Amino acid sequence: MSSPGGVPKDRGHHGFVLTIDRQRRIDRAVGPFLCWLLTLLHRLKGAEDPPHEVRRILVVVLSEMGALVLARPMFDRLRQRYPSATFFVLCSEQNYAVLNLLDLVPAEQVIVVRAGSLRAFALDSLRAVKRMRALRLDAVLDLELFARVSAIFAGVSGARIRVGFHRHTQEGLYRGDFMNRPVLYNPYRHIAQQFVTLADAIGSVTSPSAKAMTDATMPRLPPLLLKPGELTAAHEKLVRAYPSIAGRPLVFLCPGAGSLPLRAWPASSFVHVARDFTARGFAVGIVGPPGDHALADSIQAACCSALCVDLTGYTATVRELTVLLHFGVLLITNDGGTGHFASLTSIPSIVLFGPETPLLYGSLSPRAVNLHKALSCSPCLSAYNHRQSPCDGDNVCLKSISPQEVLAVANDLLGGGLSLGPEPQGRQRDYDHEEVQRSY
Repeated sequence: MSSPGGVPKDRGHHGFVLTIDRQRRIDRAVGPFLCWLLTLLHRLKGAEDPPHEVRRILVVVLSEMGALVLARPMFDRLRQRYPSATFFVLCSEQNYAVLNLLDLVPAEQVIVVRAGSLRAFALDSLRAVKRMRALRLDAVLDLELFARVSAIFAGVSGARIRVGFHRHTQEGLYRGDFMNRPVLYNPYRHIAQQFVTLADAIGSVTSPSAKAMTDATMPRLPPLLLKPGELTAAHEKLVRAYPSIAGRPLVFLCPGAGSLPLRAWPASSFVHVARDFTARGFAVGIVGPPGDHALADSIQAACCSALCVDLTGYTATVRELTVLLHFGVLLITNDGGTGHFASLTSIPSIVLFGPETPLLYGSLSPRAVNLHKALSCSPCLSAYNHRQSPCDGDNVCLKSISPQEVLAVANDLLGGGLSLGPEPQGRQRDYDHEEVQRSY
């Protein structure tokens, strides 16, 4: 049996492990040459006439899971402009789970490339190129900023229309000159709006592509489409596993920072917040992947309250995590995927930014507050430095956000007449599917 895109179900990572740093080194070592070679080949081939009708569109998105959530408005624009087109997605293994969550394209139209090992990446890349060219694509959209591997996939896809960010006269990372619908990367516009510009660039003839007035209104995301009985089952499971939090308003904390530790708010600050909430009778759930268990355990131990529970690893999928967030009255999280998944629910959120800026990556939820201290050196992670900060690890930008400031914002959010989460035991609410959908 095979998974989407013909990738074998055996997802084991054998051989040379491709860590983030190794991916960057390989990208720097061979990426520029391959991009130059593709540029030469496309120039020798000459200008390509656009298709009479855009019927098959591929979207390449290999970066973090949160970026795919921010790309949802772009998919909506594509469907609006090309209602009869068939959409395909080339994504990383982790992003396939987000595609399922957002229900963007059917599984048979997804091409998955694993990056856990060099062998898996090489084999999947060959399969991906073969599949792309067999599809006879009309257009490909590369959603990455200046990563070269995604540009290479776009360059060999066989699509006659190639859309992607281009540095033009800026000093961004070189990734060739074979995008025939180059979009100027704009570090002053939210990335969700820039993704929409990529969709508009397919039919553009201006230079740079999609040169037009833009709507200053931030796009909004539709809520997660819940299955009948899904909330009820998830709530009952949560109460059975953690009876101490039943009947109390639940605050979620997400203290992990994934592959970028520089984005982490100090654990001591999360402890301060957890102590404050439990002292006031709130339950606190610490969420995150299994790898964050030691961090959660230290926060839980320092909190010294049975109302603070470790939920790291409790959810096995992105969907389970997003469903779980429905039961909270508040989420406090570092910048990352969890904050973006929360935008698919009604939970108010406080998202803590430091090395990156909410002007580009802030949550699209109208119930979110993006906290950020603009130091003279921030934001220090950008498309121009391949997200490699010059910081020595002392993230003063995040340390400057005090627990008192976060608690003040939290109190403002909680004072808006919000629901207090799960009902006490014996009066558990039947989470009706239709009612939940109307509540947004």
